[in-house]
Amino acid sequence: MSLPIWILTGPTACGKTDIAIKIAENIDAEIVSADSMLVYRGMDICTEKPPAEIRNKIPHHLIDIVQPWEEYNVGQYVKDFDSAIHNIYQRGKPLIVVGGTALYLKAIVDGLFEGPPADWEYRDYLKSIASERGPDCLHKMLAEVDPETADKLHFNDQKRIIRALEVFKKTGVSISSFQTQFGRKNPKYDCIIAAIEYDREILYKRIEARVDRMFQRGLIDEVRTLLNNPSGLSKQASQALGYKEIIDFFNGKYTLSEVTGVIKLGTRRFAKRQMTWFRSFSNIYWIRACTDNDTTQLSEMVLEWFIKNKPLLKETV
Repeated sequence: MSLPIWILTGPTACGKTDIAIKIAENIDAEIVSADSMLVYRGMDICTEKPPAEIRNKIPHHLIDIVQPWEEYNVGQYVKDFDSAIHNIYQRGKPLIVVGGTALYLKAIVDGLFEGPPADWEYRDYLKSIASERGPDCLHKMLAEVDPETADKLHFNDQKRIIRALEVFKKTGVSISSFQTQFGRKNPKYDCIIAAIEYDREILYKRIEARVDRMFQRGLIDEVRTLLNNPSGLSKQASQALGYKEIIDFFNGKYTLSEVTGVIKLGTRRFAKRQMTWFRSFSNIYWIRACTDNDTTQLSEMVLEWFIKNKPLLKETV
């Protein structure tokens, strides 16, 4: 029997973390993160990780589970997610999954495509090609070996194009062949998904305020501390939005005023990509938020919809 799962998502800076916390307080629930950067210890400010006092009050799972110099991927996340979910169910507690990493959410909802591990040397090689010849060059390379995937990807979607080329290089088989099960319903879980949505102008203002808040809280010092550790940062962690730009700032690529603007622009673009991913979910319920809505109001709207579509999780055990 599929286990019912409540999922709250939405683009970065939409307030989903605070909404989930409010819901958890109201129904004595636990929270399971679906954020690829919250897994790293010490990466707190740019991720706006829930503070320790909140996590001590409300159990949070899949946060601070690996060191920033360690690699972590969606395959490991799925294993950790399954373990956390079953642990919570065994204790008879309700839960809510919250996060904005679309690949993690896709793996929960649709099941996981387990491809070969990352080949960072080959990825860097492909990035150098894109830098020299333009991103459309990689798209043309992909079209030659996997036209089905190339048709689905915009030529600027460099990350997924590189992954598709990497899979073909390491296996000799197109990623579209491996992904026949991707997009089907995961038999383990019966997922009910709600997403917070703002008008673009309002969301962008929230993003700008969030980035300003990150710098005020000491983002530069946090990144400096992470880099000063002899173990450094893993490839994945060093590429995280906000952290990558601060590293470039340290290397002289940007001034302080420039790096602030670069992070804001990158975050807006990231939010746009998130929305594109989220709209591919067939069973997602969008909750329109406006500046007049506070966290309490939005949490009540989300919880009402969850309960209407699935009973409280502890009642189904």
